[in-house]
Amino acid sequence: MRRRLYFMLPNPASARAMLDELLLARIEISHMRFHGRDGTLPDDMPTLNYLQKTDLVHGAQLGVVIGAIVGLGAGIFLTMFPPDGFTLRTAAILLVALGGAVFGGWASGMNAAAVPNTKLRQFADRIEQGQVLLILDVPLGRVQEIEEMIAKRHPEISFGGIEPPMLAFP
Repeated sequence: MRRRLYFMLPNPASARAMLDELLLARIEISHMRFHGRDGTLPDDMPTLNYLQKTDLVHGAQLGVVIGAIVGLGAGIFLTMFPPDGFTLRTAAILLVALGGAVFGGWASGMNAAAVPNTKLRQFADRIEQGQVLLILDVPLGRVQEIEEMIAKRHPEISFGGIEPPMLAFP
């Protein structure tokens, strides 16, 4: 299990130095992402991908849940009051609920793809000022070690918080 840590770095040069230090601390490059103003970070630094920059994942998850609930309600309604000449069974309820979940996930995901990630909104002003956001996914047992290492070596870096763990079964 990993925890997501956020740090604000003062400039791209400190981001480059932090990348090197994290690699020496045995943090894999696939578990770190940098986000700065467009064109300020070098091409060889790991940056946020499309799914991390937008609310696509959150929107699709929400759409699946809402679509399944609406589809379930529509399936129950169609079973209780079938159209003339049709006989609908219980399987129809599940099929309509599944169809609602698929359509809801698709439609909501398409809308959310145009919205910036709401978790990154709190850092937007500082990024526009030229600072760089560092997002680290570290093992749970190394969270305190990494925080202390960064605070000790780079007092100019501000801690942006820890993302709470996601529940497996909400």
